[in-house]
Amino acid sequence: MKILCSLLFAAMLDNGVSSARAAVNVFATVPEWGALAEELGGDKVKIYVATNALQDPHHVEAKPSLIARARNADLIIATGAELEIGWLPLVLQQAGNPKVQPGKPGFFEAATFVTLLDKPVRLDRAEGDVHPAGDPHIQTDPRNFARIATPLAARFAEIDPENAAYYQERYKAFADRWAASIAKWGTEAAPLRGVPVLVQHKAFTYLIAWLGLKEIAALEPKPGIEPTTAHLSEVLAILQRQPAKMVLRAAYQSDRASQWIAERTKINAVTLPFTVGGDAAAKDLYGLFDDTVDRLLKGAQ
Repeated sequence: MKILCSLLFAAMLDNGVSSARAAVNVFATVPEWGALAEELGGDKVKIYVATNALQDPHHVEAKPSLIARARNADLIIATGAELEIGWLPLVLQQAGNPKVQPGKPGFFEAATFVTLLDKPVRLDRAEGDVHPAGDPHIQTDPRNFARIATPLAARFAEIDPENAAYYQERYKAFADRWAASIAKWGTEAAPLRGVPVLVQHKAFTYLIAWLGLKEIAALEPKPGIEPTTAHLSEVLAILQRQPAKMVLRAAYQSDRASQWIAERTKINAVTLPFTVGGDAAAKDLYGLFDDTVDRLLKGAQ
């Protein structure tokens, strides 16, 4: 009798653990989508992020570990707009997971739900890392997260209908708090409107549009091409005619070019986290923009 009771108790415990387990295995290509999935999915999702904030998101190796994670995923969350074109298609092909192939409910592309900026007028790889659909660095504008959160919460509910009400509740709480945060950041960042800046890489298009900054020039002669001294000297000549307040770079980039410019022009070199985890303050989506706005305000002084 004791043995039977023990077996029944063990079964009850096992059932309890099973019901508490995450319902959806999420494979996020970059940290911002892992962070958004956590906001919307809570304890109903188990999140794996394929890259970190100090990696160049354009250049990622399709390692066996990524393939193994994709093989067991219920939902892939990618940026799209060809940001992951160099590695994600191979990962999906090798994973052989029919649930997460493009066109299936288990494959979600965030860029589909926002208006992409900087679409190239000429498609030529000689022009550097061009993206035919437009700039994929949509995570630098918090308003884009509001646009993406709605369909992503709906996708969680589609994949895991038993917890649909839970995802809707999480979405509503996030949407309300996020709207209030966007308003706060907008008020704090008001002094940045019209401030002229340089960028090291053309990665801040959406941030600049959101805050009304004025981009004077890029340190890279072409996107993804390391700047030469000759090109940086051309940028110096531009600054003689159009002075800038600061030069912006993402945390994953080398600071060599931005420091070269800063030393010669006496403007501030500002490193932005770019995504969640880019620095100690950017621990989540809220910290990402709190820190971004704070760094920009200090850099503009």
